[in-house]
Amino acid sequence: MAEYTGPDRRNRPTPVISRYSFFGGRRGIGGQSGSSYYDRYPTWAWVVLTSFLLLNILDAHFTLIYIQRGGEEANPIAAGLLDIGMWSFIGIKAFGVGLGAVIFCVLNDFKNARIGVFAALVFYQLLFFYHLSLYLGWVGNVSY
Repeated sequence: MAEYTGPDRRNRPTPVISRYSFFGGRRGIGGQSGSSYYDRYPTWAWVVLTSFLLLNILDAHFTLIYIQRGGEEANPIAAGLLDIGMWSFIGIKAFGVGLGAVIFCVLNDFKNARIGVFAALVFYQLLFFYHLSLYLGWVGNVSY
């Protein structure tokens, strides 16, 4: 491994966001667990966030199918976005969840952030299985 020859940044804590957050970061996982910011993020954080974003996309997809076949959106905010238009619904939903994913990525070493993202991940998994049950006709009056 080549020896690092740049300036020593260890004399001050890693900021929440820095140029090293996106390019050229060398500090990885380790250090003071539970209250640190990193230049590089753990693989498990990327897996969780990718799963979260994928489940969000599936939720939007199944919601649109459900609406097209006579169902109604239960979330009043999402229903308002659907009234504006399908692309507004998809865009604002993706932006909101994406922003939350970025915030989690930055705060991934903080216990409350991990609890929050895992709770959201469980919620989206339950929502996915609800959509799947509607699609397969197990519950509800409207099938896909």
